[in-house]
Amino acid sequence: MAYTNIDKGSDYFETVTYTGTGAEQSISSLNFSPDLTWIKNRDTTDSHQLVDSVRGATKNLFSNLTNAEATDAEGLKSFDTDGFTVGTRLGMNTSGESYVGWSWRGSDSSAVSNTDGSITSTVSANTTSGFSIVSYTGSGATATVGHGLSSAPAMIIIKSREDPASQPQHWIVYHQSLGNTSYQWLSRDIATGTSILGWNNTSPTSSVFSLGNGWTPNNYSGTNYIAYCFAEKKGFSKFGSYTGNGSTDGTFVYTGFKPAFVIIKQTDEARDWLLMDNKRLGYNPKSYDLHPNTSDIEDTNDRMDLLSNGFKQTTIGSANNKSGATYIYMAFASNPFVTSTGVPTTAR
Repeated sequence: MAYTNIDKGSDYFETVTYTGTGAEQSISSLNFSPDLTWIKNRDTTDSHQLVDSVRGATKNLFSNLTNAEATDAEGLKSFDTDGFTVGTRLGMNTSGESYVGWSWRGSDSSAVSNTDGSITSTVSANTTSGFSIVSYTGSGATATVGHGLSSAPAMIIIKSREDPASQPQHWIVYHQSLGNTSYQWLSRDIATGTSILGWNNTSPTSSVFSLGNGWTPNNYSGTNYIAYCFAEKKGFSKFGSYTGNGSTDGTFVYTGFKPAFVIIKQTDEARDWLLMDNKRLGYNPKSYDLHPNTSDIEDTNDRMDLLSNGFKQTTIGSANNKSGATYIYMAFASNPFVTSTGVPTTAR
């Protein structure tokens, strides 16, 4: 069996940086047409903005806010064959300001109806990379939703597209290291919460994920939701946990690939999420991070090194390496440590 089916991570996930012009511009350096693009202004406190092909271009959600979906004709205007086009919106294209965009490839065709669960969903899935975008309407009762991946998701991020019962809702997160009775909020810095309502005390399967009875963050009756589902793929993606050691010779986390993108979150205390990538500096130490739960500008604290086969903490900070603290992570590859032909890649 081959070590991996993906030798070039940038065929399925890629980070791009660009400078705003104040006029419509196309960002055209990707190897694919993206189905999810997440954009953040690095210089000012504009919100993180997420747009996907299932909801449609111009439809924004904000990872650091509880706001319902917003339509902006001058935001991300289109998904293109090799990238995306942004309009004149200040949060995506202010003249002279620096931006970063993270993009994932979904299905190479239109989203399809999925009837695997008790709730019918609309799905754009890429089974090779283990990523799907799932749109569904809450039932208010225990339910299952088809995700289209043919393998169980290791992480699921869900946001209501409107405000159920006129109550703004946070982004709820399932992570396999937390289990099916626990959850995190992508939009908050809190410690891990516990409730059987979130995932109905049931782990995702190769065809569906489960929802509890009428919980507003993911299953309020008649409310529309979007879910981003990620299954682990050897050599391309990894979803796990580690324990901090409180040392500048920090914890090393083996992923089996050279990371292009890492998000981490302390689970046992209230700490910000941290997001690092391989493009905003390009060499170790990887000093640039952003916080998905805040609109903060880019932070230049040195926190970790991205290596040929994983990542290593280089600071003592509570946000990433407190002694004895537990952290969850999600990581995507630039290339695997060992290719599909069994050849090790060049060390960083």
